[in-house]
Amino acid sequence: MAGGVKKKSSPGPRSRVWAPLRTLWQEKHLIVFKAEYTLLVTSVLWFLEIGINIWVIQKVAYTEIDWKAYMDEVEGVIKGTYDYTQLKGGTGPLVYPAGFVYTFTALYYITNHGVNIRLAQYLFAVFYLLTLLLVFRIYHRTKKVPPYVFFFVCCASYRIHSIFVLRLFNDPIAMMMLFGAVNLFLDGRWTLGCGLYSLAVSVKMNVLLFAPGLLFLLLSEFGLIRAIPKLSLCAGIQMLLGLPFLMENPIGYMTRAFDLGRQFMFKWTVNWRFLPEWLFLSRYFHLLLLAAHLLALLLFALRRWKRPGERIMELLKEPGKRVIPAQKLTSDQLVLILFTSNFIGMCFSRSLHYQFYVWYFHTLPFLLWSGGVKKLAHLLRVLILGLVELSWNTYPSTTHSSAALHVCHLIMLLSLWFAPGVEEKTKSKCPHCLLEGCRPSPTE
Repeated sequence: MAGGVKKKSSPGPRSRVWAPLRTLWQEKHLIVFKAEYTLLVTSVLWFLEIGINIWVIQKVAYTEIDWKAYMDEVEGVIKGTYDYTQLKGGTGPLVYPAGFVYTFTALYYITNHGVNIRLAQYLFAVFYLLTLLLVFRIYHRTKKVPPYVFFFVCCASYRIHSIFVLRLFNDPIAMMMLFGAVNLFLDGRWTLGCGLYSLAVSVKMNVLLFAPGLLFLLLSEFGLIRAIPKLSLCAGIQMLLGLPFLMENPIGYMTRAFDLGRQFMFKWTVNWRFLPEWLFLSRYFHLLLLAAHLLALLLFALRRWKRPGERIMELLKEPGKRVIPAQKLTSDQLVLILFTSNFIGMCFSRSLHYQFYVWYFHTLPFLLWSGGVKKLAHLLRVLILGLVELSWNTYPSTTHSSAALHVCHLIMLLSLWFAPGVEEKTKSKCPHCLLEGCRPSPTE
């Protein structure tokens, strides 16, 4: 060639295929540790989950708890009753918002008026697989958790499989929609995300535990004026879905569908078994928990979620008009704020029942690996996941299982409090495999 310079040839198709495979083989011992392999590991686990769900449905006996009650409740609406105070099932009155009614009315017709339970189980298996896809996409986007942990997120949890395909609760459907909304937020599609979030709230009210974090994010991203349309969309969807019931008996609908003071039964509690029943039922105890919940949210908003030196009232202004120029939140920060908001609500809940496990189960690894306590090593994090799983699988709950659950919650909450702030950098971990003390190669 001219000038004696030999031009490099571009890699051929065969080279482009074999190079990644060769790298994969060379690093096979790190696949379960390196976050860049999250997509590969989760894909394998997701396909395994198809077989696991089929096996569970075919081999493990279905347990009737709320499905028939759900069918009775929506059947009342189908027959023309729109007064919420008159709608009830075998387990008591209808206590879920209107989105629940529409969702389970569709399931009522698909499953031959609720009689074809096996078909309902397979539909919930589809919901489970969709939920996993949405959750895995969040973890793939954030690359916060080493891939080996995802085995505990899916295949190893008996209780979660039971909640989805053996119990047919409405909680999984609400959480599936919630994780869909989180994915939309990560994509910057805030309006669609708020719409889907509101639909999730309309299926079950527990999704409101994410609301403080979502409000903080909306104010941080848009300021008060530009956040109002998105908040109005959330409220408008609730009004539209509830319109038939609001027109019939507005007070009845609001008091039943959004009953924040509903009393829980002591025999079903997972988290407060070590208390005497009179204290568990005490309204003063409930008010104390509410105060602690609000205080924890306020402290996290003031000290952990906002940037150092930024006044909280600055969030009300448009990002371009703030004293400290606004910076776009990373995927990690966005997810952490939402998941922490929900987790704080779980920590100070008046009672947790077994189906409530799905409210935060898929968020636990992210929260654990986001903590700022260096001594919370991989083994300890996995141990906490195991203790939480054991606590939720102890039936009936015991003093020890409830106490263990609170200890795990406390360790996680303190770890989140000491997590690096939004402008701090984590220097002790390799960004590729998330192992402390690891040193990347010179080419990285």
